[in-house]
Amino acid sequence: MGEIVVTTRIRAAAAICFDAALDVSAHVESAKFSHERLVAPGRLEGLLQLNDLVCFEGRHFGIKQTFCARITELDRPRRFVDEMVRGAFRWLRHVHEFEETNGVTTMIDRLDWRAPVGAIADLFLVPHMRNFVTKKQNALKTLVETGPLRM
Repeated sequence: MGEIVVTTRIRAAAAICFDAALDVSAHVESAKFSHERLVAPGRLEGLLQLNDLVCFEGRHFGIKQTFCARITELDRPRRFVDEMVRGAFRWLRHVHEFEETNGVTTMIDRLDWRAPVGAIADLFLVPHMRNFVTKKQNALKTLVETGPLRM
């Protein structure tokens, strides 16, 4: 089983960071480096809500893949959880937590998964997933702090 924790500090209120993390357009923008795109049947615009499905198509390890997740928990602006319903993993769970102190939000991403071909795959997946989530959340941080999501 693989797992990572990525912590990102953002100079903005927790509610703003929370909404940005649920905004599918912000997700696409923050993951632009990976050439991911939203695909049906999931939500294609707006903020994700409880029980919403979101699907992405992209290339990882040179292979075109589709990943679909459902929002299974939502406690605005503190926490939400998405869980894979379709994709290359046997299962994947992503917990998003937001803690605000003095106008700075600590965004904590916890991902747990079971690799499709056993634990040996985690030798490659752990650094790949850590790199992907870190880059994506740093791009989201920039969007919130300097871009159109700033409030």
